[in-house]
Amino acid sequence: MSDHAHDISKHKKIYVMVGVILLLGTLLTFALDHFEAIDLKKKAGMLVATLAALMIATVKGGFVAGVFMHLSNEKKWIYWVMGFTFFFFVGMMGLTLWGMNDIPGQGNQFDAKTGLPIVKKAAGK
Repeated sequence: MSDHAHDISKHKKIYVMVGVILLLGTLLTFALDHFEAIDLKKKAGMLVATLAALMIATVKGGFVAGVFMHLSNEKKWIYWVMGFTFFFFVGMMGLTLWGMNDIPGQGNQFDAKTGLPIVKKAAGK
């Protein structure tokens, strides 16, 4: 009985710690955007502000995945699966961005005013 109570107490401390980290990360993200003294958008630009917010979100997501999804004590193969998933996700996003302006048979021509592709009509139609 004593071991069971100690185990719950240990988990409770970890959950409270993760909750505090999530709260502090959320407050930091809010502060970076809303307070004039540390407004990253005005001081360093939108790119730096976005990267800072994404880094904070990544840390928060890592704590949630590690503790609540029990990834902190998983077997080694789960990390291989996650690594391959990430690798192929980055590859697919890269291929998507690389081929974003390719329209077969159109020669990548776009109207300057609308930004829409110029479609050549077939002869006789």
